[in-house]
Amino acid sequence: MTISLSRRTILRTSGAAAIVASSGLIASQAFSQSARKLTFAWNASAFCLSPVVVAQERGYFEKNGLQVDLINYTGSTDQLLESLATAKADAAVGMIHRWLKPLEAGFDVKIVGSSHGGCVRLVGVKEAGITDLQKLRGKTIGISDIASPGKNFFSILLKKNGIDADKDVSWRQYPADLLDIAVNKGEIQAIADGDPTLYLIEKRNKGRYVELASNLSGEYKDKVCCIVGARGELVRKDRPTVAALVRSIVQASDFVAENPNESAKLFAKYSPKVPVEDLQALLGTLTHAHHPVGKNLRDEVEFYARDFKSVGVLKQSTDPAKLANHVAVDVLA
Repeated sequence: MTISLSRRTILRTSGAAAIVASSGLIASQAFSQSARKLTFAWNASAFCLSPVVVAQERGYFEKNGLQVDLINYTGSTDQLLESLATAKADAAVGMIHRWLKPLEAGFDVKIVGSSHGGCVRLVGVKEAGITDLQKLRGKTIGISDIASPGKNFFSILLKKNGIDADKDVSWRQYPADLLDIAVNKGEIQAIADGDPTLYLIEKRNKGRYVELASNLSGEYKDKVCCIVGARGELVRKDRPTVAALVRSIVQASDFVAENPNESAKLFAKYSPKVPVEDLQALLGTLTHAHHPVGKNLRDEVEFYARDFKSVGVLKQSTDPAKLANHVAVDVLA
Protein backbone atom coordinates (compact mmCIF):
# COMPACT_ATOMS: atom_id res chain seq x y z
CA MET A 1 0.00 0.00 0.00
CA THR A 2 1.42 3.38 -0.95
CA ILE A 3 0.90 6.30 1.35
CA SER A 4 1.44 9.80 -0.07
CA LEU A 5 2.08 12.35 2.62
CA SER A 6 0.78 15.79 1.68
CA ARG A 7 3.61 18.26 1.16
CA ARG A 8 3.70 21.15 3.56
CA THR A 9 2.38 24.28 1.87
CA ILE A 10 4.04 27.50 2.97
CA LEU A 11 2.05 30.69 2.38
CA ARG A 12 3.97 33.89 2.69
CA THR A 13 1.74 36.74 3.80
CA SER A 14 3.20 39.42 1.57
CA GLY A 15 1.64 40.75 -1.62
CA ALA A 16 -1.67 39.89 -3.18
CA ALA A 17 -3.11 36.39 -2.94
CA ALA A 18 -3.04 36.01 -6.71
CA ILE A 19 0.68 36.77 -6.82
CA VAL A 20 1.33 34.24 -4.05
CA ALA A 21 -0.66 31.57 -5.85
CA SER A 22 1.04 32.30 -9.14
CA SER A 23 4.55 32.19 -7.69
CA GLY A 24 3.68 28.97 -5.84
CA LEU A 25 2.59 27.35 -9.09
CA ILE A 26 5.81 28.37 -10.84
CA ALA A 27 7.88 27.00 -7.94
CA SER A 28 5.90 23.76 -7.99
CA GLN A 29 6.41 23.31 -11.72
CA ALA A 30 10.14 24.02 -11.41
CA PHE A 31 10.45 21.53 -8.54
CA SER A 32 8.60 18.78 -10.39
CA GLN A 33 10.95 19.15 -13.37
CA SER A 34 14.20 19.15 -11.38
CA ALA A 35 13.51 16.87 -8.40
CA ARG A 36 14.87 13.35 -8.40
CA LYS A 37 12.10 10.84 -7.78
CA LEU A 38 12.57 8.11 -5.21
CA THR A 39 10.40 5.37 -3.69
CA PHE A 40 11.09 4.85 0.01
CA ALA A 41 9.72 1.89 1.98
CA TRP A 42 9.01 2.16 5.70
CA ASN A 43 6.68 0.82 8.37
CA ALA A 44 4.10 3.53 9.01
CA SER A 45 3.16 2.05 12.40
CA ALA A 46 6.68 2.35 13.84
CA PHE A 47 6.78 5.56 15.89
CA CYS A 48 10.58 5.48 15.98
CA LEU A 49 10.53 6.22 12.25
CA SER A 50 9.07 9.67 12.87
CA PRO A 51 12.00 11.22 10.93
CA VAL A 52 10.46 9.82 7.74
CA VAL A 53 7.26 11.74 8.41
CA VAL A 54 9.20 14.83 9.45
CA ALA A 55 11.33 14.70 6.29
CA GLN A 56 8.19 14.65 4.16
CA GLU A 57 5.97 17.03 6.13
CA ARG A 58 8.64 19.64 6.87
CA GLY A 59 10.16 19.54 3.40
CA TYR A 60 13.59 18.05 4.07
CA PHE A 61 13.24 15.76 1.06
CA GLU A 62 12.37 18.74 -1.15
CA LYS A 63 15.19 20.86 0.23
CA ASN A 64 17.59 18.10 -0.82
CA GLY A 65 16.12 17.92 -4.33
CA LEU A 66 14.00 14.80 -3.90
CA GLN A 67 10.41 13.90 -4.68
CA VAL A 68 9.75 10.91 -2.44
CA ASP A 69 6.87 8.45 -2.62
CA LEU A 70 6.50 6.63 0.68
CA ILE A 71 5.53 2.95 0.62
CA ASN A 72 4.06 1.50 3.81
CA TYR A 73 5.73 -1.91 3.89
CA THR A 74 4.65 -4.38 6.55
CA GLY A 75 6.01 -7.61 5.07
CA SER A 76 9.01 -9.58 6.30
CA THR A 77 12.50 -8.13 6.20
CA ASP A 78 13.50 -10.65 3.53
CA GLN A 79 10.59 -9.46 1.37
CA LEU A 80 11.53 -5.84 1.98
CA LEU A 81 15.15 -6.35 0.99
CA GLU A 82 14.06 -8.37 -2.03
CA SER A 83 11.85 -5.45 -3.10
CA LEU A 84 14.94 -3.24 -2.99
CA ALA A 85 17.17 -5.72 -4.78
CA THR A 86 14.57 -6.08 -7.56
CA ALA A 87 13.94 -2.30 -7.87
CA LYS A 88 10.35 -2.39 -6.60
CA ALA A 89 11.55 0.26 -4.15
CA ASP A 90 14.67 2.41 -4.20
CA ALA A 91 15.43 2.67 -0.50
CA ALA A 92 14.07 1.65 2.89
CA VAL A 93 14.57 2.01 6.61
CA GLY A 94 14.62 -0.84 9.11
CA MET A 95 16.36 -2.38 12.11
CA ILE A 96 19.96 -3.48 11.79
CA HIS A 97 19.09 -6.49 13.98
CA ARG A 98 16.85 -7.78 11.19
CA TRP A 99 18.94 -6.76 8.18
CA LEU A 100 22.37 -8.27 8.73
CA LYS A 101 21.39 -11.92 8.29
CA PRO A 102 19.65 -11.40 4.91
CA LEU A 103 22.46 -9.12 3.75
CA GLU A 104 24.91 -11.88 4.66
CA ALA A 105 22.88 -14.09 2.30
CA GLY A 106 23.68 -11.78 -0.59
CA PHE A 107 20.85 -9.31 -1.21
CA ASP A 108 22.13 -6.48 -3.42
CA VAL A 109 21.30 -3.79 -0.87
CA LYS A 110 23.71 -1.33 0.73
CA ILE A 111 23.53 0.26 4.16
CA VAL A 112 23.98 3.98 3.49
CA GLY A 113 22.68 5.87 6.53
CA SER A 114 20.93 5.64 9.87
CA SER A 115 18.31 7.35 11.99
CA HIS A 116 18.59 6.59 15.71
CA GLY A 117 19.24 4.16 18.52
CA GLY A 118 16.73 2.54 20.85
CA CYS A 119 13.41 0.72 20.19
CA VAL A 120 13.93 -2.64 21.90
CA ARG A 121 13.50 -3.46 25.61
CA LEU A 122 13.45 -6.47 27.94
CA VAL A 123 11.11 -6.36 30.95
CA GLY A 124 10.64 -8.81 33.79
CA VAL A 125 7.48 -9.69 35.73
CA LYS A 126 7.89 -8.51 39.31
CA GLU A 127 5.59 -11.10 40.91
CA ALA A 128 7.64 -13.82 39.19
CA GLY A 129 10.74 -12.40 40.87
CA ILE A 130 12.41 -11.31 37.60
CA THR A 131 14.06 -8.08 38.68
CA ASP A 132 17.47 -8.47 37.01
CA LEU A 133 19.03 -10.41 34.15
CA GLN A 134 20.50 -13.17 36.35
CA LYS A 135 17.03 -14.11 37.60
CA LEU A 136 16.05 -15.10 34.05
CA ARG A 137 17.84 -18.44 34.35
CA GLY A 138 15.32 -21.24 33.88
CA LYS A 139 12.58 -18.79 32.86
CA THR A 140 10.66 -18.19 29.64
CA ILE A 141 10.83 -14.96 27.65
CA GLY A 142 7.91 -13.98 25.44
CA ILE A 143 8.63 -12.59 21.97
CA SER A 144 6.45 -11.59 19.02
CA ASP A 145 8.71 -13.13 16.36
CA ILE A 146 11.23 -15.94 16.63
CA ALA A 147 13.64 -13.89 14.47
CA SER A 148 12.79 -10.60 16.16
CA PRO A 149 15.32 -7.91 17.04
CA GLY A 150 14.39 -8.57 20.67
CA LYS A 151 15.45 -12.21 20.53
CA ASN A 152 18.56 -11.52 18.44
CA PHE A 153 19.77 -8.60 20.55
CA PHE A 154 19.00 -9.97 24.00
CA SER A 155 20.52 -13.35 23.11
CA ILE A 156 23.76 -11.40 22.71
CA LEU A 157 23.27 -9.32 25.85
CA LEU A 158 22.47 -12.41 27.93
CA LYS A 159 25.60 -14.15 26.66
CA LYS A 160 27.69 -11.13 27.64
CA ASN A 161 26.19 -11.51 31.12
CA GLY A 162 27.06 -15.19 31.38
CA ILE A 163 23.65 -16.56 30.39
CA ASP A 164 23.31 -19.02 27.50
CA ALA A 165 20.28 -17.86 25.51
CA ASP A 166 19.75 -21.37 24.13
CA LYS A 167 20.20 -23.41 27.31
CA ASP A 168 19.57 -21.15 30.30
CA VAL A 169 16.33 -19.52 29.12
CA SER A 170 13.41 -20.46 26.87
CA TRP A 171 11.78 -18.31 24.20
CA ARG A 172 8.08 -18.50 23.31
CA GLN A 173 6.36 -16.66 20.49
CA TYR A 174 2.98 -14.91 20.77
CA PRO A 175 1.16 -12.20 18.83
CA ALA A 176 2.44 -8.89 20.21
CA ASP A 177 -0.92 -7.85 21.70
CA LEU A 178 -1.21 -11.15 23.59
CA LEU A 179 2.14 -11.06 25.37
CA ASP A 180 0.68 -9.74 28.61
CA ILE A 181 -2.09 -12.36 28.40
CA ALA A 182 0.67 -14.98 28.34
CA VAL A 183 2.05 -13.37 31.51
CA ASN A 184 -1.39 -13.65 33.13
CA LYS A 185 -1.43 -17.36 32.31
CA GLY A 186 2.01 -17.84 33.85
CA GLU A 187 3.44 -19.02 30.53
CA ILE A 188 6.18 -16.40 30.39
CA GLN A 189 8.05 -14.44 33.05
CA ALA A 190 9.60 -11.74 30.86
CA ILE A 191 8.94 -9.97 27.55
CA ALA A 192 11.42 -8.87 24.89
CA ASP A 193 9.85 -6.55 22.35
CA GLY A 194 9.81 -2.99 21.08
CA ASP A 195 7.81 0.11 21.78
CA PRO A 196 5.04 1.09 21.57
CA THR A 197 4.05 -2.57 22.22
CA LEU A 198 5.85 -2.76 25.56
CA TYR A 199 4.79 0.75 26.49
CA LEU A 200 1.14 -0.15 25.98
CA ILE A 201 1.55 -3.39 27.96
CA GLU A 202 3.11 -1.48 30.86
CA LYS A 203 0.37 1.14 30.64
CA ARG A 204 -2.29 -1.57 30.97
CA ASN A 205 -0.46 -3.20 33.88
CA LYS A 206 0.95 -0.36 35.96
CA GLY A 207 3.72 -1.42 38.33
CA ARG A 208 3.80 -5.03 37.14
CA TYR A 209 6.98 -4.93 35.07
CA VAL A 210 10.57 -3.84 35.65
CA GLU A 211 12.92 -2.96 32.82
CA LEU A 212 15.89 -5.32 32.81
CA ALA A 213 17.75 -3.89 29.80
CA SER A 214 17.35 -2.21 26.44
CA ASN A 215 19.38 -1.96 23.27
CA LEU A 216 20.80 1.24 24.76
CA SER A 217 22.19 -0.54 27.83
CA GLY A 218 25.88 -0.40 28.68
CA GLU A 219 28.17 -0.44 25.66
CA TYR A 220 25.14 -0.07 23.37
CA LYS A 221 24.18 3.40 24.61
CA ASP A 222 25.86 4.98 21.58
CA LYS A 223 24.91 2.36 19.00
CA VAL A 224 22.45 2.78 16.17
CA CYS A 225 19.29 0.73 15.79
CA CYS A 226 17.41 1.78 12.64
CA ILE A 227 19.38 2.07 9.41
CA VAL A 228 18.74 3.31 5.87
CA GLY A 229 19.42 1.02 2.95
CA ALA A 230 19.31 1.51 -0.81
CA ARG A 231 19.33 -0.88 -3.73
CA GLY A 232 22.84 -1.64 -4.85
CA GLU A 233 22.35 -0.57 -8.46
CA LEU A 234 21.08 2.86 -7.40
CA VAL A 235 24.09 3.35 -5.12
CA ARG A 236 26.46 2.45 -7.95
CA LYS A 237 24.76 4.49 -10.70
CA ASP A 238 23.19 7.47 -8.89
CA ARG A 239 25.06 8.13 -5.67
CA PRO A 240 23.98 11.83 -5.49
CA THR A 241 20.32 10.78 -5.16
CA VAL A 242 21.14 8.33 -2.38
CA ALA A 243 23.28 10.97 -0.68
CA ALA A 244 20.35 13.41 -0.80
CA LEU A 245 18.17 10.81 0.91
CA VAL A 246 20.73 10.21 3.64
CA ARG A 247 21.08 13.94 4.29
CA SER A 248 17.29 14.29 4.47
CA ILE A 249 16.93 11.55 7.09
CA VAL A 250 19.86 12.89 9.13
CA GLN A 251 18.36 16.39 9.12
CA ALA A 252 14.91 15.07 10.01
CA SER A 253 16.37 12.90 12.79
CA ASP A 254 18.05 15.95 14.27
CA PHE A 255 14.71 17.76 14.18
CA VAL A 256 13.05 14.88 16.06
CA ALA A 257 15.82 14.91 18.67
CA GLU A 258 15.38 18.64 19.20
CA ASN A 259 11.59 18.76 18.81
CA PRO A 260 10.02 15.49 20.07
CA ASN A 261 6.69 17.15 20.85
CA GLU A 262 6.21 18.65 17.40
CA SER A 263 7.44 15.42 15.77
CA ALA A 264 4.94 13.38 17.77
CA LYS A 265 2.12 15.60 16.55
CA LEU A 266 3.20 15.04 12.94
CA PHE A 267 3.38 11.28 13.44
CA ALA A 268 0.13 10.98 15.43
CA LYS A 269 -2.02 10.43 12.34
CA TYR A 270 -0.23 7.10 11.78
CA SER A 271 -0.59 5.92 15.36
CA PRO A 272 -4.27 5.92 16.38
CA LYS A 273 -3.64 3.51 19.28
CA VAL A 274 -1.12 5.76 21.03
CA PRO A 275 -2.16 9.26 22.19
CA VAL A 276 0.10 12.10 21.09
CA GLU A 277 1.27 12.76 24.66
CA ASP A 278 2.46 9.15 24.88
CA LEU A 279 4.24 9.46 21.54
CA GLN A 280 5.98 12.55 22.87
CA ALA A 281 7.22 10.60 25.89
CA LEU A 282 8.30 7.65 23.75
CA LEU A 283 10.28 9.76 21.30
CA GLY A 284 12.16 11.20 24.25
CA THR A 285 13.52 7.72 25.07
CA LEU A 286 15.29 7.30 21.71
CA THR A 287 18.61 8.68 20.49
CA HIS A 288 17.63 10.46 17.28
CA ALA A 289 20.73 12.63 17.66
CA HIS A 290 22.84 9.51 16.98
CA HIS A 291 22.76 8.69 13.27
CA PRO A 292 26.23 7.66 12.07
CA VAL A 293 27.21 7.70 8.41
CA GLY A 294 30.38 6.81 6.54
CA LYS A 295 33.17 5.09 8.51
CA ASN A 296 31.33 5.44 11.82
CA LEU A 297 28.33 3.58 10.40
CA ARG A 298 30.57 0.95 8.82
CA ASP A 299 32.26 0.39 12.19
CA GLU A 300 28.90 -0.08 13.93
CA VAL A 301 27.86 -2.59 11.26
CA GLU A 302 31.03 -4.57 11.99
CA PHE A 303 30.37 -4.33 15.74
CA TYR A 304 26.90 -5.84 15.32
CA ALA A 305 28.15 -8.45 12.86
CA ARG A 306 30.64 -9.68 15.49
CA ASP A 307 27.84 -9.82 18.05
CA PHE A 308 25.48 -11.74 15.79
CA LYS A 309 28.21 -14.16 14.79
CA SER A 310 28.93 -14.85 18.46
CA VAL A 311 25.40 -16.21 19.01
CA GLY A 312 25.08 -18.01 15.68
CA VAL A 313 22.83 -15.53 13.89
CA LEU A 314 25.58 -15.10 11.30
CA LYS A 315 27.61 -18.02 9.97
CA GLN A 316 30.89 -18.86 11.69
CA SER A 317 32.59 -18.55 8.30
CA THR A 318 31.51 -14.91 7.94
CA ASP A 319 34.21 -12.29 8.43
CA PRO A 320 32.49 -9.34 10.19
CA ALA A 321 34.98 -6.80 8.81
CA LYS A 322 34.59 -8.02 5.24
CA LEU A 323 30.80 -8.08 5.59
CA ALA A 324 30.79 -4.49 6.90
CA ASN A 325 33.06 -3.36 4.07
CA HIS A 326 30.76 -5.01 1.55
CA VAL A 327 27.36 -3.83 2.76
CA ALA A 328 28.12 -0.35 4.20
CA VAL A 329 28.76 2.46 1.71
CA ASP A 330 29.73 6.07 2.43
CA VAL A 331 27.59 7.91 -0.11
CA LEU A 332 28.48 11.31 1.39
CA ALA A 333 32.22 10.93 0.77
